[in-house]
Amino acid sequence: MPAVSESRVRELIGDRPLSARSVLASALLGSDEARLPVSNLVAFASLFGISDGAARTCLWRMVSNGELSGDDGSYALAGRLAERRQRVDEAYRIDDVTDWDGTWELAIVSVERRTAADRLELRKAATALHLADFREGVWIRPDNLDPQRLSASRAVLDRQCTHFHGAATDITADKMRSLFALDGWADDARALIGAMEVALSGDSRDNSAENFAYEFALSIAVVRHLQLDPLLPAELVEDHWPGNALRSTYRLFDDSFKKRMNKVFDG
Repeated sequence: MPAVSESRVRELIGDRPLSARSVLASALLGSDEARLPVSNLVAFASLFGISDGAARTCLWRMVSNGELSGDDGSYALAGRLAERRQRVDEAYRIDDVTDWDGTWELAIVSVERRTAADRLELRKAATALHLADFREGVWIRPDNLDPQRLSASRAVLDRQCTHFHGAATDITADKMRSLFALDGWADDARALIGAMEVALSGDSRDNSAENFAYEFALSIAVVRHLQLDPLLPAELVEDHWPGNALRSTYRLFDDSFKKRMNKVFDG
């Protein structure tokens, strides 16, 4: 990859050490069934220098906090982490959005008084639903996604907003790029695609703990970025928009990473 792309990938990954909670939650978020045996979770955490005792203590705390459920020696996502799994699934499994009729979806704040916590909750929910912040209290997007998507996030909007569908607008292309930060998203997507292609290339993979941790962090960065894909109709994005390429490359990367992870579990 070009040096600029490598630098940007490092920024997207970040340099903060992964906490036990982040490692364990990410392992479950990326698992096929959103459930793993405790032995697998402990073995996976050990790759990041997290001791058996620290991993088990963290799992117990996550159950106490309603983030996990435990049953028969395994743990599954619950609560907010289960909701996040829905967003992750949507983020990297959608290849095409529905046909667009040229109209827009709007969510306009209609409650008179809101706390700071209410405002933050709405911002998170609207972002999860791929709505753009048009102005204070007004969230919009092309009306090309399932209106019932992500029910928990939709419920937040229902409490605070009045919804409109089939709206018309004369938003310019420049305003569109700014609203959805299209240029920056596309540039970062291409940098992440390049990083995954480098990781997938070659006849053999570097199985060092350092590289394993890097690829795990890269996977987290890609999923985070996919969740920010505005999922706009083809008519509103540039030719060769990298959304589908990022998803397809990530599926290859994720499949390869899971196979390596399963070798750790089996070993």
